[in-house]
Amino acid sequence: MTPLITSYTALVDRLDRNDWILPVLARFLFAAILLGYFWASAQTKLGDGFFGFLSPSTGAYAQIFPKTFEAVGYDSSQLGPHHWAVTVAGTWAEFILPALIVLGLFTRPAAVGMIGFIALQSLTDLFGHGGIEHAATLGAWFDRMPDGVILDQRGFWMLALILLVVKGAGPLSLDRLLLRNAPSVRPVCQPQ
Repeated sequence: MTPLITSYTALVDRLDRNDWILPVLARFLFAAILLGYFWASAQTKLGDGFFGFLSPSTGAYAQIFPKTFEAVGYDSSQLGPHHWAVTVAGTWAEFILPALIVLGLFTRPAAVGMIGFIALQSLTDLFGHGGIEHAATLGAWFDRMPDGVILDQRGFWMLALILLVVKGAGPLSLDRLLLRNAPSVRPVCQPQ
């Protein structure tokens, strides 16, 4: 039994020293699974023409403010500047935050931003689009069915993002290049 325990301990020690694997794998899977999803969603929110990134499409308002947009008869001119600002910011966030995560640039703040984005997206899906009325949309934990959109799928999305917040982007990232070349920061109040 001792050789088995020794072998197991040696394997665990090697895995513990390779803590770069998880953040690199989380970013790879984010790129492989979620980057296209968020960018395709953001593209549906762009308005026409060169300045479409400043002029959200009708679909953008319908996705982000479904009940409010319905209440004004799907006329975006009836919405206020707050609605425009939130819609534009949400559209930009769907492009910028995933790109930062994949590049490994400002990964921790980008992952925090994506966590907030996914939380708002999920709340909008549940309460704005009527998903709360459909138990399958919300899903349930410990139910042997892994296909609930909110609790199951987005739970795994959040896990990957939380891992990036805690561990950072890993060695294959622009963050690592920035930190390697950054001057060392000394505390403001140094004891003399």
